[in-house]
Amino acid sequence: MSKKIAVVTDSNSGITQAEAKALGITVLPMPFMIDGVEYFEDISLTQDEFYEKLMGGSSVSTSQPGPEDVLNCWDETLKEYDEIVYIPMSSGLSGSYQTARMLAEDYDGKVQPVNNQRISVTMRQSVMDAIKLASEGLDAAEIRQKLEDDKFNSSIYICIDTLEYLKKGGRLTPAVAMLGTLLKIKPVLQIQGEKLDAFATCRTIAKAKTIMIDQARKDIVGRFGGTETGAGVYISVAYTYNEENARVFVEDIKQAFPDATISFVDKLSLSVSCHIGPGALAIAISKKSFE
Repeated sequence: MSKKIAVVTDSNSGITQAEAKALGITVLPMPFMIDGVEYFEDISLTQDEFYEKLMGGSSVSTSQPGPEDVLNCWDETLKEYDEIVYIPMSSGLSGSYQTARMLAEDYDGKVQPVNNQRISVTMRQSVMDAIKLASEGLDAAEIRQKLEDDKFNSSIYICIDTLEYLKKGGRLTPAVAMLGTLLKIKPVLQIQGEKLDAFATCRTIAKAKTIMIDQARKDIVGRFGGTETGAGVYISVAYTYNEENARVFVEDIKQAFPDATISFVDKLSLSVSCHIGPGALAIAISKKSFE
């Protein structure tokens, strides 16, 4: 008889509490400090409230779920399940995985933290893959290993509308941010595994979209073994506070990749949004590794 496997993640995945309930998984809410007050994503802080505070000039910083919250979640889950696959955000962007691995040492292998170095929409895809693998009878350790083996089979490219929040976060000097603003530069950032890096710069959103689609095609063919029309991958679109632009971008992507599975169109998780601000567009590509 196969074990009953639970999938647990955090809200960096972009999965809401309502979606988690529908999927039969658990999502730990990420804590935020806003002007010295602690909030929890999708519990005491909505997307609209977050952007209202962010754009209003509030001091916003992210944290990670507290060890006690993580342990309480695991203990409650193990009352109903035999094992847990725990999918936190990338170890290169947070200490969540390192903390989880240390805490899991007391659970005799029943909790398997996954270090597959993903965030937001690609992290969400890992959760969906874990649900599928669990339904096929794999145990938690086997699922963890498959997800970690697959960790670099994804890419995210993000076009930033404003440099203000990268400057606030110390990722740009004020002088560079001012020059970029004057020149109306729209940077394209990438998340490949461990960190958020600069990828390209351009002057318009239209050019940024072209750059992201072209690079997505290179990754699909060169890295993920797919076709130029997108067969073999999931493509997701995400955004920060500009749903209409995202819907238009989806149509561009459908034309560019008619054979891809456009798996998801929704808001970027707040942990990413607080560093890049409103008006961003992202394309995420994940290889169909477990079809």
